[in-house]
Amino acid sequence: MATTDKKAPQAPSEERFQVTRLTLLTDLWMGRIIRVGGVGVVLAVIGMLLFLVFQVFPLFVGAKVLPLTPVPMSASAQAFGEDEYGELPFVVEANGRIRFHRVKDGTLVREWVPEAELPAVASVRSYPRDGLVVLGLADGSVRELKVTYKADFSQQGQRSLDPQVTAGAPVQVGKAGLPCVEAWSVMSAAGRLLLCRQQEAGRDRLTALRLTERKGLGGKAKITVGTPFAVAADVPDLERVLVPSTADSVVVVRKDGEVRVYAENGEVIEFLQSFRPFEGSADRRVTAAGFIFGNVSVVLANGAGVEEVWSLYPQKQPDGRSLRRWGKIHDAEVLPGAGQGIYPAVGNKCYLTVAGGRMQVRNMTTGSIRWDGVAPESPVRQVAFARNYDRFSVLCADGSLRRWEVEDHHPESSFNAFFGKIWYEGAEGPAYTWQSSSGADEFEAKYSLVPLFYGTVKGTIYALLFALPIALLAAVYVSQFLRPEWRKVVKPTMEIMASLPSVVLGFLAGLWLAPLVDASLLKLICVITVLAPAALSAGYLWSLLPQPVRRRVGPGWEFVWLMPFLLLAGWAAWSAAPWVESTFFTVKDLASGQNVSDFREWWRQTTGLSYDSRNSLVVGFVMGFAVIPLVFTIAEDALSNVPPSLVSGSLACGASRWQTVWRVVVPTAISGIVSAVMIGFGRAIGETMIVVMATGNTPVMEANPFNGMRTLSANIAVELPEAATGHTHFRALFLGACCLFLLTFIINTLAEVLRQRLRERYKVV
Repeated sequence: MATTDKKAPQAPSEERFQVTRLTLLTDLWMGRIIRVGGVGVVLAVIGMLLFLVFQVFPLFVGAKVLPLTPVPMSASAQAFGEDEYGELPFVVEANGRIRFHRVKDGTLVREWVPEAELPAVASVRSYPRDGLVVLGLADGSVRELKVTYKADFSQQGQRSLDPQVTAGAPVQVGKAGLPCVEAWSVMSAAGRLLLCRQQEAGRDRLTALRLTERKGLGGKAKITVGTPFAVAADVPDLERVLVPSTADSVVVVRKDGEVRVYAENGEVIEFLQSFRPFEGSADRRVTAAGFIFGNVSVVLANGAGVEEVWSLYPQKQPDGRSLRRWGKIHDAEVLPGAGQGIYPAVGNKCYLTVAGGRMQVRNMTTGSIRWDGVAPESPVRQVAFARNYDRFSVLCADGSLRRWEVEDHHPESSFNAFFGKIWYEGAEGPAYTWQSSSGADEFEAKYSLVPLFYGTVKGTIYALLFALPIALLAAVYVSQFLRPEWRKVVKPTMEIMASLPSVVLGFLAGLWLAPLVDASLLKLICVITVLAPAALSAGYLWSLLPQPVRRRVGPGWEFVWLMPFLLLAGWAAWSAAPWVESTFFTVKDLASGQNVSDFREWWRQTTGLSYDSRNSLVVGFVMGFAVIPLVFTIAEDALSNVPPSLVSGSLACGASRWQTVWRVVVPTAISGIVSAVMIGFGRAIGETMIVVMATGNTPVMEANPFNGMRTLSANIAVELPEAATGHTHFRALFLGACCLFLLTFIINTLAEVLRQRLRERYKVV
């Protein structure tokens, strides 16, 4: 028998399993590059957070106040004033003499002496920032002195000031023959108001007079002296008088603590209101009082150190009218002793208090103490802040002028201002308010981030309510039920949808979708209401069909049975909407008095809420349209990657296709589904352009689905280009960015923890 020799198989060469040096080096350096890139990403995230914190940190730093060298002035000084630079202040002595002293060395530069033939000076008052001095004379007349500074610059650029005093003629305001123990002069739109306080037979009397100035064709001013009239003639025991810079009212404090307000009514000033502060306090006498910048709030302090803020705001009266009246809006922190003086700043709501040997710079709105320092040993006569709030000066009873340098870039900021409920001037109560700008100089910026948080959460919820059910159910259907040839078309189409720019979606939502929804709102609500019941009914009827009939429809073609039900139900709901509106949503038109069928007007009158065409529903729909492709794509990939053996095994054990999806496929892919939801959440919470263009972009806090909102990201995009670098507004926007960063970081971290736990729980062994 012949045999055939066969060659034994040769063992593979060892060179086949050897890796080239180039491959090893490539793997080594690619690994290092990946590690460096990962570390770089982490460092970049940390760097962004540190940058945000660096921008935000100054908001929570108090004022820095440093004392300057005191300037010795006249021992008989009663009032003072200073120039814009604080280089050449002046003091007014009891006899009306004005002395100018240089700050550097305290030397006397100039002295002005009143005429000898005029009546003696009985009182002195100065308005330091206006350069105005008001003298109350012994015969009941009032005289104004205007102090001006002329600046000259040498060739070397050195500045020198030349002070000038312009004296006006005395104006008889009070009763002739009685000394004017206090005098005021305030300029308003209606003219200048002169007020004189005199004492007669142990009673105080206040007399006012208006000076109106009119310019003729030649530009020459003509001053008309009005007729004197009595103010607060019914006050028997007057303690102090406050006159705002608007000259439209007078606040009188009685010795028993009652505060009486007199307001302008035509040409005279009549009684408006009275109130008693410090309710429940043992000492109800007012020992210190002062108007705050804006002239609609007064800070009052008593002998026990209790401090209250009373403001003018709309209040409902018993007859149903809403009138502006005075009411308490704040209880400030207790002073270190009896209140001795309250002196307002200019340009913000800060003020200086003197009490118990301490001086404190406080902010009226936030109630925060910006600075606390030791008061001068000599009693304080007068305090004045510089116009730009970088300096304040104190005139003491010993004739010295003490000065402090102030560094407080963000006086209106505090934790309560950004996250607390604050009662702002003019508001009817405490509220969370964001309003960063206005046209008035007395406007107080409001930087509460709570409405922006609310708007961010509201927009995100509406977007996810629309997007998640559609995206997740579509992912389940496409991955487990739809035929493969249809899947190859649907998934790429959804992925292309994710590339649509948000500015295009916002443009379409604001200019096309919002008017369309506004015109057919109730019809759309009716259609959306019947779609789910129609789908469930179609599914129930499908389950009742005999098996031979259902087998004729191939797997993945069941939607052909569903579509007629949805189209028919939608058409019926759309057609029935006018009948529904006329039956259930009929209200009386406020203009014509006739009954009309209008869901929007019914909503306004029935709920008392507003209705805007660009509302949360439109935003939710369009933002959901932007979120759906992301959630769908990631969830569909997670569901499609479930091992086929698990699906086959479940079907082999007798489970239906739906039972297999619900009990096998979804739990296995749950970690990927959670990741898809969180990525969609991040897309919705950070959306900017859609919110800006499709809503009114108003920072309101209402759950009303038919009004707009403002989100943190939209607020930053709209206001950051106009915010001054380093300003409180600028840093408040960075604080919003920091909060948005931390919010998304915390939520994503929690989602990752949840994803890992679900992955461990449902992992395939």
